[in-house]
Amino acid sequence: MNRTILSRFLPRGKIVVAATGLFAAFIIATGIYWSIPPASFDVNEVTAQRLAPLGRSSVVGSTSAATLIEIAETLLEKPGGFLSNDVMPPGLYLDNIPNWEFGALVQVRDFSRAFREDFSRSQSQSTEDADLIVAEPKFNFTNDSWLFPASESQYKEAIAALNSYLSRVVDVDQSDAQFYARADNLASWLSNVESRLGSLSQRLSASVLQQRANTDMAGDPSATQSTPARAEVAVKTPWLEIDDVFFEARGATWALLHLLRAAEVDFAQVLDDKNAGASLDQIIRELESSQRSLGFPMVLNGSGFGMFANHSLTMANYVSRANAAIIDLRRLLSQG
Repeated sequence: MNRTILSRFLPRGKIVVAATGLFAAFIIATGIYWSIPPASFDVNEVTAQRLAPLGRSSVVGSTSAATLIEIAETLLEKPGGFLSNDVMPPGLYLDNIPNWEFGALVQVRDFSRAFREDFSRSQSQSTEDADLIVAEPKFNFTNDSWLFPASESQYKEAIAALNSYLSRVVDVDQSDAQFYARADNLASWLSNVESRLGSLSQRLSASVLQQRANTDMAGDPSATQSTPARAEVAVKTPWLEIDDVFFEARGATWALLHLLRAAEVDFAQVLDDKNAGASLDQIIRELESSQRSLGFPMVLNGSGFGMFANHSLTMANYVSRANAAIIDLRRLLSQG
């Protein structure tokens, strides 16, 4: 009797095992596909495509606005959608792309703030644009909210507000939406970019243990701080966070690369007047190098001068060089 029962259920057990194996293989394959970062895009083509349904031509600021919208939509519409708030596999166990998303999202937030506070305003006492008032805080909504409300819903509302701004700024029959391509506006945003890249460079370099002199109070003999700190500190990124920092940097540099290409279009006259076009071009070249494909399926963390590569230090090199070029560019923009 027992043998009859066993023979009856054994085939069904094999089916369950096979189905479980196929499902696991599907989840793994889907996770691999979702982990492929989005490709770069041409900012001029994207702008033309977005303006075509409006029947309008490109104006100063339209490339920057269209590029910001394209980056934000890419975060939501790439394979797998927005993964940072996923609670089901495969998004649940993926961490590379969520960190990539966060790096890009920070650049979106900073650029939308620059739009609201600088690009769209003629002076500090001028009125903020109604659509940008909506977009900027929506992008700053937490990136890990799954429901009530979902992060995607907030970002979609921000994108809708940016689309409204874009449609108004290219409308020659109204002047309530503006984009002011001035040297001080560009320098203000680049100052924020400089701070972001400097932080990323330090975190990437800390993939290997480093002894660093404490320079927190350097340059100001009268400066004070809340609590005392050592003159020399040991810095090391935890081993499990090394790939997280690397992919965050990849996402940030991917987004920044496109935003700088857009700025190259909209601030062309300013750059020509300051003879700063070559400086911006060099920044873009460094960021393009940071997007090269990995030659190994995982982020390696060699000692720097050892037998194995250290992808974080390589990325830090490109980020640091781009940051140094941004400092030079800001200096050029501040000159009369």
